[in-house]
Amino acid sequence: MNEPLLIQPRLEDISGQPILRPLPSAKCRSVGPFVFFDHMLEKTYAAGSGMNINQHPHIGLSTLTYLFEGELQHRDSLGTDQSVGPGAVSWMTAGRGIAHVERTPAALHATGSRLHGLQAWLALPQALEQCEPSYSHHPADSLPRSDSMGVEICLIAGTGFCLESPVPVTSPTLYAELKLAAGANLLLDAEHSERALYLIDGEALLDDQHVPQRGLLVLPQGRTFILSACQSSHLVLLGGEPLGPRRMEWNFVASDPALIEQACGRWARNDWPQVPGERERIEQKR
Repeated sequence: MNEPLLIQPRLEDISGQPILRPLPSAKCRSVGPFVFFDHMLEKTYAAGSGMNINQHPHIGLSTLTYLFEGELQHRDSLGTDQSVGPGAVSWMTAGRGIAHVERTPAALHATGSRLHGLQAWLALPQALEQCEPSYSHHPADSLPRSDSMGVEICLIAGTGFCLESPVPVTSPTLYAELKLAAGANLLLDAEHSERALYLIDGEALLDDQHVPQRGLLVLPQGRTFILSACQSSHLVLLGGEPLGPRRMEWNFVASDPALIEQACGRWARNDWPQVPGERERIEQKR
């Protein structure tokens, strides 16, 4: 691939929350370790309502939630109960099996709120697919940042732009939030072999070509680009080193199809770690 590849996201609805999902797609199954990428679109929830994703399982991946607006409550089968606000990273590694819920906190459910953010799934290296599950929360002020010449960078996870995030990724990863003032330029080097650019808002050029808004632009390996903002622009850059083919079914990711089948059976039999105090669960449809 010598030119950028555009992946048009599909519109989904998750319990009333609108989502744009460019990964995975038939054109591109992954970018570096990223096998799943959701843009949770801006939504205002009236008093008495909110996002509510009931108890569901994962294997073989890490989930990363990063919000621009709003707040979510993360609870999992390890006993974690963590509020996640704008600019913080919620990092959950499923390993051999974990269950969790994600919902609008009770206080915001009562008063009403807005929600806007991203959730990504990163595949685990094959040697770690059956590791012990874990969770970590990284406040906004713990993430490294740079601000120069009209370009603000927050390194959400991994390494890039001479920054290193404290999020405990398990393979070479790049995940950065970029904010460019009108007229600002940023060099996108080829430090990581696979990269993709997602324009959330604004208008920007990649070299001399327009960057489509809310489409995933997969960049060719080994090429450097100049990102230029025609107006104030908000983007994310993601990628890293590929981990090899992965099978994905429902919430399960694995290199071995047998692990998927085992996980499906365990969840169907209710043979799975439970989130304390949770009774409602999402059933798999096969």
